[in-house]
Amino acid sequence: MSDKRRAARVQGSWAKQLPKPSGPTGTLSNNNQTKNSNTTSVSWGFGPQKTSKAFEFHQPTKPVRVVPPEKVIEQAGDHEISHGPSGVSRLRLMPGFLPPEEADWMFSKLLAELPWSQKTNSNRQGDAYEEPRLTCWYGELPYTYARSTMAANTQWHPLLVTLREAVEQVSGLSFNSLLCNLYRDGHDSIGWHSDDEASLGDKPTIASLSLGDTRVFSLRKQPPPEENGDYTYVERIRIPLAHGMLLLMEGATQDDWEHQVAKEYHDRGPRINLTFRTIYPEPEGHRPGTKMRFTAKQP
Repeated sequence: MSDKRRAARVQGSWAKQLPKPSGPTGTLSNNNQTKNSNTTSVSWGFGPQKTSKAFEFHQPTKPVRVVPPEKVIEQAGDHEISHGPSGVSRLRLMPGFLPPEEADWMFSKLLAELPWSQKTNSNRQGDAYEEPRLTCWYGELPYTYARSTMAANTQWHPLLVTLREAVEQVSGLSFNSLLCNLYRDGHDSIGWHSDDEASLGDKPTIASLSLGDTRVFSLRKQPPPEENGDYTYVERIRIPLAHGMLLLMEGATQDDWEHQVAKEYHDRGPRINLTFRTIYPEPEGHRPGTKMRFTAKQP
């Protein structure tokens, strides 16, 4: 066998054929291009790839709401806490209105000599409960709040008369009534409320004098009508009311804000709170103790 025939026989019969490629070798066939018209041409052997879409940011349909931080007021002076359709709400804080030594003996005397009693009240469902504090009332007219009435009492304790005159002098106002509260310890409290009974008149000023242990006085703004009574996002204020401190709530504070003295679950000594106010006869045909909202007169 000649060398040429031997070489041809080896190359033709005995040599193994190379395997056919399993993927595209550079350019897609016409069939593949027609079948995969939505794909891009690949030139490096990794198969067809779909075109990726760019990320798009969409604003949330509702704005993210943040609960406002609670504001703390401790400095003396006038503090305008809100401006609204009802008017300006203002707090006047006077630390050290009574010197410590005077405040000490006044606290002891009032604690021992005032006719403190625990008032029974009822909730909206009509269930009776005992208020978690002691109270007494002074004034020529009875005072009704929270479905219970305190009888008129014109026999003012002499020390209370002295304190009323001192508060009137510094505030430039006159007061004919006084609600006294005794918080015996940290478990005594008063819940959220506004002093906006009809007998208090329009835009009442409440003068609050504290004696004894410090308790936190909290305020929260009334939510707008569209919030349906939800207080989650309203403004809040806290004021540590110390021994001998005077606080005046003025303007639209009772219309636009609520206040409370919450329970405190640690040691607290007794505290007396004297709230001077002006009471008027109940409007004719108005149920005693109920709220009356006043609206600004249009020009």
